[in-house]
Amino acid sequence: MSEWWTYRPADLLMFAPRTYWRLFELHNQALWPWPLLTTLVFLAVGLGLLRHSTPALRAGIAALAPCWALVAWSFLLQRYAAINPAATVSAGVFAVQALGLLVLSGASSLRTTAHPLRREIGLGLLAWALLLYPLQALVVGRPLVQAEVFGFAPDPTAIGSLGLLLCADATGRPARGLLWTLQLLAIVWCAISAATLWTMGSQQGWVPLIAAAIALAVRWHWPHRVDRQRPGPTSNR
Repeated sequence: MSEWWTYRPADLLMFAPRTYWRLFELHNQALWPWPLLTTLVFLAVGLGLLRHSTPALRAGIAALAPCWALVAWSFLLQRYAAINPAATVSAGVFAVQALGLLVLSGASSLRTTAHPLRREIGLGLLAWALLLYPLQALVVGRPLVQAEVFGFAPDPTAIGSLGLLLCADATGRPARGLLWTLQLLAIVWCAISAATLWTMGSQQGWVPLIAAAIALAVRWHWPHRVDRQRPGPTSNR
Protein backbone atom coordinates (compact mmCIF):
# COMPACT_ATOMS: atom_id res chain seq x y z
CA MET A 1 0.00 0.00 0.00
CA SER A 2 1.34 3.43 -0.94
CA GLU A 3 2.25 5.85 1.81
CA TRP A 4 -0.38 8.47 2.61
CA TRP A 5 1.89 11.35 1.65
CA THR A 6 1.97 10.14 -1.97
CA TYR A 7 -1.73 10.91 -2.40
CA ARG A 8 -2.89 14.11 -4.07
CA PRO A 9 -6.21 15.86 -3.28
CA ALA A 10 -7.58 14.66 -6.63
CA ASP A 11 -7.04 11.05 -5.51
CA LEU A 12 -9.64 11.58 -2.76
CA LEU A 13 -12.30 12.91 -5.15
CA MET A 14 -15.38 10.68 -5.16
CA PHE A 15 -16.48 11.55 -8.70
CA ALA A 16 -15.02 12.34 -12.10
CA PRO A 17 -15.06 15.96 -13.30
CA ARG A 18 -17.04 14.88 -16.36
CA THR A 19 -19.75 13.48 -14.07
CA TYR A 20 -19.88 16.74 -12.10
CA TRP A 21 -20.38 18.91 -15.19
CA ARG A 22 -22.96 16.48 -16.54
CA LEU A 23 -25.10 17.29 -13.49
CA PHE A 24 -25.52 20.87 -14.71
CA GLU A 25 -26.56 19.66 -18.14
CA LEU A 26 -29.31 17.48 -16.68
CA HIS A 27 -30.30 20.29 -14.30
CA ASN A 28 -30.60 22.87 -17.07
CA GLN A 29 -32.55 20.56 -19.34
CA ALA A 30 -35.03 19.77 -16.58
CA LEU A 31 -35.70 23.43 -15.67
CA TRP A 32 -35.49 25.26 -18.99
CA PRO A 33 -36.75 27.99 -19.72
CA TRP A 34 -36.99 29.13 -16.09
CA PRO A 35 -33.31 30.19 -15.96
CA LEU A 36 -33.99 32.74 -18.70
CA LEU A 37 -36.92 34.22 -16.77
CA THR A 38 -34.88 34.41 -13.56
CA THR A 39 -32.09 36.25 -15.37
CA LEU A 40 -34.54 38.82 -16.72
CA VAL A 41 -36.08 39.34 -13.27
CA PHE A 42 -32.74 40.07 -11.63
CA LEU A 43 -31.63 42.29 -14.49
CA ALA A 44 -34.74 44.35 -13.71
CA VAL A 45 -33.73 44.37 -10.03
CA GLY A 46 -30.28 45.64 -11.03
CA LEU A 47 -31.81 48.46 -13.07
CA GLY A 48 -33.89 49.44 -10.06
CA LEU A 49 -30.81 49.53 -7.86
CA LEU A 50 -29.10 51.83 -10.34
CA ARG A 51 -31.83 54.29 -9.33
CA HIS A 52 -31.14 53.66 -5.64
CA SER A 53 -34.52 51.97 -5.24
CA THR A 54 -35.09 50.38 -1.84
CA PRO A 55 -38.23 48.53 -3.09
CA ALA A 56 -36.08 46.97 -5.83
CA LEU A 57 -33.57 45.88 -3.17
CA ARG A 58 -36.30 44.32 -1.04
CA ALA A 59 -37.79 42.55 -4.06
CA GLY A 60 -34.39 41.29 -5.15
CA ILE A 61 -33.48 39.89 -1.72
CA ALA A 62 -36.92 38.29 -1.41
CA ALA A 63 -36.50 36.74 -4.87
CA LEU A 64 -33.11 35.34 -3.84
CA ALA A 65 -34.79 33.19 -1.18
CA PRO A 66 -36.53 30.77 -3.60
CA CYS A 67 -33.36 30.67 -5.71
CA TRP A 68 -31.31 29.35 -2.77
CA ALA A 69 -34.13 26.96 -1.85
CA LEU A 70 -34.32 25.66 -5.42
CA VAL A 71 -30.56 25.08 -5.55
CA ALA A 72 -30.77 23.25 -2.22
CA TRP A 73 -33.54 20.93 -3.35
CA SER A 74 -33.20 20.50 -7.10
CA PHE A 75 -29.42 20.54 -7.51
CA LEU A 76 -27.74 19.71 -4.20
CA LEU A 77 -30.18 17.09 -2.91
CA GLN A 78 -31.57 15.58 -6.09
CA ARG A 79 -28.37 15.56 -8.15
CA TYR A 80 -25.12 16.47 -6.39
CA ALA A 81 -25.79 14.34 -3.31
CA ALA A 82 -25.81 11.24 -5.52
CA ILE A 83 -22.07 11.65 -6.14
CA ASN A 84 -21.09 13.61 -3.03
CA PRO A 85 -22.91 12.79 0.24
CA ALA A 86 -21.62 16.01 1.82
CA ALA A 87 -24.00 17.87 -0.47
CA THR A 88 -26.85 17.04 1.89
CA VAL A 89 -25.21 19.23 4.54
CA SER A 90 -24.73 22.01 1.99
CA ALA A 91 -28.40 21.72 1.06
CA GLY A 92 -29.35 22.36 4.67
CA VAL A 93 -27.16 25.47 4.79
CA PHE A 94 -28.69 26.70 1.54
CA ALA A 95 -32.17 26.23 3.02
CA VAL A 96 -31.17 28.26 6.09
CA GLN A 97 -29.80 30.95 3.77
CA ALA A 98 -33.11 31.05 1.90
CA LEU A 99 -35.01 31.58 5.14
CA GLY A 100 -32.58 34.28 6.26
CA LEU A 101 -32.95 36.15 2.99
CA LEU A 102 -36.72 36.09 3.32
CA VAL A 103 -36.49 37.51 6.84
CA LEU A 104 -34.01 40.19 5.78
CA SER A 105 -36.22 41.33 2.89
CA GLY A 106 -38.90 42.25 5.43
CA ALA A 107 -36.62 44.10 7.84
CA SER A 108 -37.93 47.63 8.33
CA SER A 109 -34.42 49.12 8.50
CA LEU A 110 -33.24 47.57 5.22
CA ARG A 111 -32.22 50.18 2.64
CA THR A 112 -29.90 50.61 -0.31
CA THR A 113 -26.41 51.68 0.65
CA ALA A 114 -25.55 55.36 0.59
CA HIS A 115 -22.09 54.57 -0.76
CA PRO A 116 -22.20 54.72 -4.57
CA LEU A 117 -18.97 52.81 -5.18
CA ARG A 118 -20.04 49.90 -2.98
CA ARG A 119 -23.34 49.77 -4.83
CA GLU A 120 -21.59 49.83 -8.21
CA ILE A 121 -19.25 47.00 -7.24
CA GLY A 122 -22.21 45.01 -5.93
CA LEU A 123 -24.08 45.52 -9.19
CA GLY A 124 -20.94 44.48 -11.05
CA LEU A 125 -20.85 41.18 -9.16
CA LEU A 126 -24.56 40.67 -9.84
CA ALA A 127 -24.07 41.32 -13.57
CA TRP A 128 -21.07 38.98 -13.57
CA ALA A 129 -23.16 36.19 -12.06
CA LEU A 130 -26.10 36.81 -14.39
CA LEU A 131 -24.39 37.35 -17.73
CA LEU A 132 -20.75 36.25 -17.65
CA TYR A 133 -20.64 33.25 -15.33
CA PRO A 134 -22.71 30.99 -17.63
CA LEU A 135 -20.29 31.73 -20.50
CA GLN A 136 -17.41 30.15 -18.58
CA ALA A 137 -18.57 26.80 -19.93
CA LEU A 138 -17.65 27.91 -23.45
CA VAL A 139 -14.37 29.46 -22.31
CA VAL A 140 -13.12 26.19 -20.79
CA GLY A 141 -14.41 24.04 -23.64
CA ARG A 142 -17.68 22.69 -22.26
CA PRO A 143 -21.00 22.91 -24.14
CA LEU A 144 -23.29 25.78 -23.19
CA VAL A 145 -25.90 23.29 -22.00
CA GLN A 146 -23.56 22.63 -19.04
CA ALA A 147 -23.49 26.31 -18.08
CA GLU A 148 -23.93 27.28 -14.45
CA VAL A 149 -26.86 29.68 -14.33
CA PHE A 150 -27.70 32.18 -11.59
CA GLY A 151 -30.59 31.05 -9.42
CA PHE A 152 -30.17 27.39 -10.42
CA ALA A 153 -26.48 26.58 -9.86
CA PRO A 154 -24.82 27.23 -6.49
CA ASP A 155 -21.74 29.24 -7.53
CA PRO A 156 -23.34 32.02 -9.61
CA THR A 157 -26.20 32.19 -7.10
CA ALA A 158 -23.74 32.78 -4.27
CA ILE A 159 -21.76 35.36 -6.27
CA GLY A 160 -24.88 37.23 -7.37
CA SER A 161 -26.16 37.21 -3.80
CA LEU A 162 -22.91 38.74 -2.58
CA GLY A 163 -23.34 41.48 -5.15
CA LEU A 164 -26.93 42.20 -4.20
CA LEU A 165 -26.15 42.19 -0.48
CA LEU A 166 -23.32 44.67 -1.03
CA CYS A 167 -26.02 47.08 -2.19
CA ALA A 168 -27.79 46.73 1.16
CA ASP A 169 -27.45 48.41 4.54
CA ALA A 170 -29.50 47.94 7.68
CA THR A 171 -29.63 49.61 11.07
CA GLY A 172 -30.10 47.77 14.34
CA ARG A 173 -28.04 44.82 15.51
CA PRO A 174 -30.46 42.03 14.47
CA ALA A 175 -30.79 43.21 10.87
CA ARG A 176 -27.12 44.10 10.54
CA GLY A 177 -26.09 40.78 12.06
CA LEU A 178 -28.36 38.89 9.68
CA LEU A 179 -26.97 40.81 6.71
CA TRP A 180 -23.40 39.97 7.69
CA THR A 181 -24.30 36.32 8.35
CA LEU A 182 -25.92 35.90 4.93
CA GLN A 183 -22.85 37.38 3.27
CA LEU A 184 -20.56 35.14 5.31
CA LEU A 185 -22.45 31.98 4.31
CA ALA A 186 -22.18 32.93 0.63
CA ILE A 187 -18.45 33.61 1.05
CA VAL A 188 -17.93 30.24 2.77
CA TRP A 189 -19.68 28.47 -0.09
CA CYS A 190 -17.45 30.25 -2.62
CA ALA A 191 -14.38 29.03 -0.72
CA ILE A 192 -15.69 25.45 -0.58
CA SER A 193 -16.52 25.51 -4.28
CA ALA A 194 -13.09 26.88 -5.14
CA ALA A 195 -11.44 24.03 -3.21
CA THR A 196 -13.66 21.47 -4.97
CA LEU A 197 -12.89 22.88 -8.42
CA TRP A 198 -9.16 22.96 -7.74
CA THR A 199 -9.31 19.36 -6.55
CA MET A 200 -10.94 18.53 -9.88
CA GLY A 201 -8.04 20.27 -11.62
CA SER A 202 -10.20 23.17 -12.83
CA GLN A 203 -8.75 26.66 -12.84
CA GLN A 204 -12.35 27.88 -12.68
CA GLY A 205 -11.91 27.63 -8.92
CA TRP A 206 -10.32 31.08 -8.97
CA VAL A 207 -13.61 32.67 -10.04
CA PRO A 208 -15.74 32.13 -6.89
CA LEU A 209 -12.69 32.83 -4.72
CA ILE A 210 -12.01 36.17 -6.43
CA ALA A 211 -15.69 37.12 -6.15
CA ALA A 212 -15.69 36.27 -2.44
CA ALA A 213 -12.49 38.24 -1.87
CA ILE A 214 -13.93 41.29 -3.64
CA ALA A 215 -17.14 41.17 -1.60
CA LEU A 216 -15.28 40.69 1.67
CA ALA A 217 -12.80 43.48 0.95
CA VAL A 218 -15.47 45.96 -0.12
CA ARG A 219 -17.77 45.23 2.80
CA TRP A 220 -14.89 45.43 5.25
CA HIS A 221 -13.44 48.66 3.87
CA TRP A 222 -16.57 50.80 3.62
CA PRO A 223 -19.40 49.63 5.86
CA HIS A 224 -18.52 51.04 9.26
CA ARG A 225 -17.96 54.58 8.08
CA VAL A 226 -21.01 54.56 5.79
CA ASP A 227 -23.48 52.52 7.84
CA ARG A 228 -23.17 54.79 10.85
CA GLN A 229 -24.43 57.74 8.89
CA ARG A 230 -28.06 58.56 8.94
CA PRO A 231 -29.76 57.29 5.80
CA GLY A 232 -30.41 59.98 3.26
CA PRO A 233 -33.87 60.63 1.81
CA THR A 234 -34.94 58.08 -0.76
CA SER A 235 -37.72 59.02 -3.10
CA ASN A 236 -38.41 55.36 -3.96
CA ARG A 237 -39.33 54.38 -0.42
